[in-house]
Amino acid sequence: MHWWLLLLAGLLEVGWAIGLKYTDGFTRPLPSLLTGSAIVGSMILLSLAARAIPIGTAYAVWTGIGVAGAATLGILLLGEAATPGRLFFLALLLVAVIGLKLTSGA
Repeated sequence: MHWWLLLLAGLLEVGWAIGLKYTDGFTRPLPSLLTGSAIVGSMILLSLAARAIPIGTAYAVWTGIGVAGAATLGILLLGEAATPGRLFFLALLLVAVIGLKLTSGA
């Protein structure tokens, strides 16, 4: 169950990272409210997951999901570059997150 909480925390991190783009410096109320809610929810779920998952692993996986998700949505939604090198390192990041999960012992 803790890994599911961590996955959800990572997905919320993706949401708030992308949401920052739409807040216009926190001047737009609805995107700002949704982004702030995602930040709080992500932190709460991370703290709950860290009860059973070592914090180094939990934090690395959480940020890995956030980085990979934000970069992927940046490519798909915001027109950011999808160069072969960038895609290679995103894939490498995914391998690292899976490797941390498989070797965590939690």
